Amino acid sequence: MSESEAAPTPDPERIRRAEIVLPTTAFDADLTFFTRELAFRLDRIWPADRPSRAAISGHGTQVLLERSPALAPGRLRLEVEDAEAFAGGPLELRTPGGHHIALAPADPPLHVPETRHRFGVQRHREGESWGVGRAGMLYRDLLPDRLGGAMIASHIRIEEAGPVPDAVHFHAVAFQLIFCHRGWVRLVYEDQGPPFVLGAGDCVIQPPEIRHRVLEASGGVEVIEIGVPAEHLTTLDHDLALPTPDHRPDRDFAGTRFVLHREAGARWEPWRIPGFEARETGIAAATRGLAGVRIARRIPGSPRSPAARHDGDILFGFVRSGSMTLRPAGGPEESVSAGDAFVVPPGLLIRFRHPSDDLEILEVALPGRFRTEFGPIPSNS
Repeated sequence: MSESEAAPTPDPERIRRAEIVLPTTAFDADLTFFTRELAFRLDRIWPADRPSRAAISGHGTQVLLERSPALAPGRLRLEVEDAEAFAGGPLELRTPGGHHIALAPADPPLHVPETRHRFGVQRHREGESWGVGRAGMLYRDLLPDRLGGAMIASHIRIEEAGPVPDAVHFHAVAFQLIFCHRGWVRLVYEDQGPPFVLGAGDCVIQPPEIRHRVLEASGGVEVIEIGVPAEHLTTLDHDLALPTPDHRPDRDFAGTRFVLHREAGARWEPWRIPGFEARETGIAAATRGLAGVRIARRIPGSPRSPAARHDGDILFGFVRSGSMTLRPAGGPEESVSAGDAFVVPPGLLIRFRHPSDDLEILEVALPGRFRTEFGPIPSNS
């Protein structure tokens, strides 16, 4: 095809209407079903003498019923309050013309699957492939098995500097962390003031359903994102403009407050494991103990650290810099270095061996408060 014969580019400004077409062999009965049983509104119908097309609308959907000699059933999904009581029990209805109407709860409860515990290491290998995710961001999976669906951990990268093609959105989550590993990103959050820059070492938690948007990023920025549960819904909010006029830093979002933790000026204190120090982010308090986030680093010249176990549920670590060897009781040693991630199940004795002086670890724990105990690893391990 020559350049002069190339197909013209569609002009979306010319679009006046969009409709879902449902062909039906029972046109009159289906029209009655939609308008009477489901309270759709009849907008247009033609031809007048023997209608074969009817445009109806309702509940955020526009449908074109079209008389057809052959049945080609379609499927509509209705989100309703109390789905089981809506039609007296069944969760799927059938129109006279054969179309399927699936009923789903409008506000389903958030379900966090029970954690499937295991000890594991996910290594960062040069040249490994990164998947393309939302808004063109590149994703690398740090927990391929998702611990049975309890948590997702993603290493996210944006290659090019400049504006990010993101929109105002929110997530249905129990807990979500954004930790800036390298570079910087400019963000804005509902009721949290004007846009701000999140730099390397800084982090925020995104409370359930807080509206937010990624505005701009440095080239090659990298963040670690933690989400609970692993599968959760992201919804775009086309009506809300950010920043919002009110600044409400103490607003409660389903039991969680927004937290912006800055590395600069943070106070370092002895960590739960001797030979390390850590900075507390305040996230355990803001989530009422649901989750905790700390950044720990090696104290150069410290004696060897003892083996430790925890009594929490999820304990995830991401190595920001340096290296060490993980020695779990009953299992082989695993060497980890910058970019690697690991997860330690409750009750497992493990020792951090041969830590480099520049070792720094991002630790995410659920719940945020748990006990650490020390003990010797059996000699036959």
